[in-house]
Amino acid sequence: MRHRPLVMAVCSWIAGSALAYFHEGSAFWLFWLGTWLVLPLLGLISRCPWKKLLIYGLIFSLGAAYWSYHDGRNVSRLSEWLAASDLGTAAVSESGQTQVQVRGMLLSPVEVDGDRADFTLRIESVSFTGLQSAVRSEDAGGEKLNVQLRLASIEEAAAASGWRRGQRLELEGTLERPNEARNFGGFDYRKYLRTQRVHWLLKAAGISSVKVEADAKISPSMLLGKVDAARGGLGERIERLFPDWQAGYMKGLLIGLASELEPEKYAQFSQLGLTHILAISGSHVAINVSLIFGVLRLCRVTRESAYRIVFLFIPVYVLITGFSPSVIRSGLMTMIGIYLLRRGFLKDGLNVLSAAALLMLLWEPYYMLNVSFQLSFIVTAGLIVFVPLLMPYLRWLPAKAAGAAAITVAAQLVSFPLTIYYFNQFSLLSLAANMLLVPIIGMIALPGGTAALLLSALWLPLGEWIAYPVRLLNTATFIVTEWLNARSGFMTYWKSPSLMWMAIFYAACYLLLYFRHRSRVVRQADLEGSDDTQPLDPLAKQRAWRGRRGGKWLNVAKLRPEHLLQVGLAGLLLVQLYLGYQPMNMKGKGHVQFIDVGQGDCALITTPEGRNILVDGGGTVSFRKPEEAWRNRREPFEVGAKTVVPLLKKRGINRLDAVILTHGDQDHAGGLQAVLEQFAVDALLINGSLSDSSTIAKLMDTALHKGIPIYAARQGMGLKLDAATELRILSPEPDASPQGQVLYSKKQNHESIVFVLQMTGATFLFTGDMDEAAEYRVLEELAGESRTSNLANRISSIFIDVMKIAHHGSKTSTSAEWLEYWRPAAAVISAGASNSYGHPHPSVVERIASSGSRIYRTDQHGEVQMEVENGRIRVRYKLVSPW
Repeated sequence: MRHRPLVMAVCSWIAGSALAYFHEGSAFWLFWLGTWLVLPLLGLISRCPWKKLLIYGLIFSLGAAYWSYHDGRNVSRLSEWLAASDLGTAAVSESGQTQVQVRGMLLSPVEVDGDRADFTLRIESVSFTGLQSAVRSEDAGGEKLNVQLRLASIEEAAAASGWRRGQRLELEGTLERPNEARNFGGFDYRKYLRTQRVHWLLKAAGISSVKVEADAKISPSMLLGKVDAARGGLGERIERLFPDWQAGYMKGLLIGLASELEPEKYAQFSQLGLTHILAISGSHVAINVSLIFGVLRLCRVTRESAYRIVFLFIPVYVLITGFSPSVIRSGLMTMIGIYLLRRGFLKDGLNVLSAAALLMLLWEPYYMLNVSFQLSFIVTAGLIVFVPLLMPYLRWLPAKAAGAAAITVAAQLVSFPLTIYYFNQFSLLSLAANMLLVPIIGMIALPGGTAALLLSALWLPLGEWIAYPVRLLNTATFIVTEWLNARSGFMTYWKSPSLMWMAIFYAACYLLLYFRHRSRVVRQADLEGSDDTQPLDPLAKQRAWRGRRGGKWLNVAKLRPEHLLQVGLAGLLLVQLYLGYQPMNMKGKGHVQFIDVGQGDCALITTPEGRNILVDGGGTVSFRKPEEAWRNRREPFEVGAKTVVPLLKKRGINRLDAVILTHGDQDHAGGLQAVLEQFAVDALLINGSLSDSSTIAKLMDTALHKGIPIYAARQGMGLKLDAATELRILSPEPDASPQGQVLYSKKQNHESIVFVLQMTGATFLFTGDMDEAAEYRVLEELAGESRTSNLANRISSIFIDVMKIAHHGSKTSTSAEWLEYWRPAAAVISAGASNSYGHPHPSVVERIASSGSRIYRTDQHGEVQMEVENGRIRVRYKLVSPW
């Protein structure tokens, strides 16, 4: 790196920006001062001249200052106006909603999905209900709003689809704050929107609340609207060339509209690590540039003219394909490379990559936090650095195959830490899938689809003929991906690693390959420097390993410390992988985590020996009628797939020892479908009855198909989970149904599984959605008034530490007698924020508080986590400062 000052300068800039992002105030200045104190040591190790070192330090400081300046200006003027207005603090509270009228310009394409249209609006004027005058446009500062427009009919959806960037809209709606993460490690929508410089949501109902103004003057946004129209036209032509699901796939492959691919097929690509195919990037640009150069060569265009044509083509291609960070990076690199090539200065790809990174970060510092930006640059840098180091291992392959294999292996190796950091999963078949499919798609489907699209503009049947073999290839591609995804046991889930873990992984991989490469070069040089003829004596083999370098004899014994270093680095990598694969909650302590799934129940129990038990999975409740199917989104929100499964992955859980479904209601069972589909589950525990619903039928079919044992929980049963953890079932009561037969029951709340969990000296009571009748029955059993009077003796103490309140705090349960018997020290209520049921009921909350229990509520606290050790419980919750 000493010979690449631009690379070092850009790395220094990014390091300074990262420091400013992670730390502020006194912590920032301490780390900044520490960096300057360490610089001399770094210079001594790298033998970097002190002048260069000083320049890098200044660039580091400048990067931090640049980030701090831009981040400090990323504030909402609307919040300031609301706080200063006579609307008071309620207008800017977390749940506060304010009626506003805004006028502004469309900044983004309108995305219509089901009965909702989403777009970004730059404010030109805004007026608040309760304020006398509107804020002038020059005072608004161009603040952006994300608008969510609820559509009333299919006709309204069609009308909204016709809006284009650059148009001016007037609309009235409700101003709301974006949701923040409600679970530890969950997606923070508020934080994400801030990186887009958006601080507020505007929710409006129906396009009757929107007035679209006629186009007035030309603006950059209006020109982008023309690009959107052209892109839409290309999408319509692709639909004519490729039927059904292939249209969505080819839109992603050719023009970057990956969102239109069927969710199921996108998931197949995602699980195999193939989604980069649908993100327009360097390979797409390289293939299209090569095609253009080839056509221009056939037309006998001069080299200089060809360079100019391609140079002008790149910005157009970047705009047409969506202007994403990955395509901007590849476009900039191509343009810089062409310019340097014409000047005769193109020597080093890392310098070109660094120049592109610096230009993008100067334009938008928040690109540094963008996943696409990070993956694009790190993978590109990895290809430049690692491919030459990997090529000697692949010499047994033909040259082109070796190059393709080295690129695939390097890309997988470099992207692995970022992949598990953001997506928390990695398929062991990913390398094979990429080696098999990426070359075929890149060399046949992409150019073939491009040719079909372009030639169809001249004559549609010609484009259809060219598209036909591409269709067959697409069908074969997804047959292969489906077959690979059907292979069980190859998907692994990883907790998000620390930045230190990632840095050590990259350093160990590079040093291991580098030292191996250097050893190979030294051996080759020694052999080439030896005499052509070797004496035939017993020492000939030993002398063959001797050579002459720099006038001095080199003995193979001197390489032994380097061999030991290589072994140490390989061992370090194995240790890193082992530690990274361990779950977030290490063994030795128990954990009970009440996950916020909105209006529903979900809890994850991790025993001190590492057993994982999931109790319920939440579920999305829909009251939509069949005739309103048009309102459904392409990928409807489902709490199991969008909340529960990602959180389990992020916490490094690879299998569940048991799943307990307390009863068959949708808000408890719905989310378990995604859990059973994606995780290995050793046992499914149900209440012995089934509800007559499609959700339960599909869940049971999935469990049977995957060979998951299903057990019926009954009063008196006990489970010894590990040496320090025991579970006792209190309800439902045994029935008289024939053994092995499961009955249907509409009284699912009454039949809820109720159990006591005793773990390392602490006691938890889980109650499902039991009603008061079930409570009284359990109390009678425990009091010895029924035929199972010995049940109370199985519970070591009637005083419990934590009670999960039944039925989200509904008034139909949690009676005074129930609380009096158990006397819980703490109570957890799982309910959705601003739910339409009014849960928890005020009388229940008052009753619990009067009993002396401390109350934790997911609607107010978000996820509630409890760590148990030797009978002591430590509690933290997401929406307040953690431990």
